[in-house]
Amino acid sequence: MIIESILGVKGGDVIAVSPSTSVLEVIEILHRKKIGAVLVVDAGAIIGVLSERDIVQHLSEDGLDALHGQASAIMTAPVITAAPEMSVTEAMGLMTSRRIRHLPVMRGAHLVGLVSIGDLVKHRIEEIEREAEALKSYIAAG
Repeated sequence: MIIESILGVKGGDVIAVSPSTSVLEVIEILHRKKIGAVLVVDAGAIIGVLSERDIVQHLSEDGLDALHGQASAIMTAPVITAAPEMSVTEAMGLMTSRRIRHLPVMRGAHLVGLVSIGDLVKHRIEEIEREAEALKSYIAAG
């Protein structure tokens, strides 16, 4: 199975902020939208990913001053991306090896969506459950 199939169900909507957006504003967006990360975009180009993990790390290091900084100061960059044709298993491996939880999906220079490790795991579990049911049906029919 490929990432594009997940985006077909999930959709390609992505929340993005500018580099100058305050960390406090990003926290409000994450809470309101019930998401774990936003893309940081400048002049139409993705320059970083800002996740809950980034915020917690910088709060730990800088204290409450981190809340008043800009998204660009604490985002993760450079951005690691995937193509829609990448397999779910390959994407999970990439995310695990690079220790990231969010993966922008690009078709050439065009952003088509964002998947999280949770999206990939959910999809993989559903796939395994379908395979198990098919095997049970095959055995029962035999």
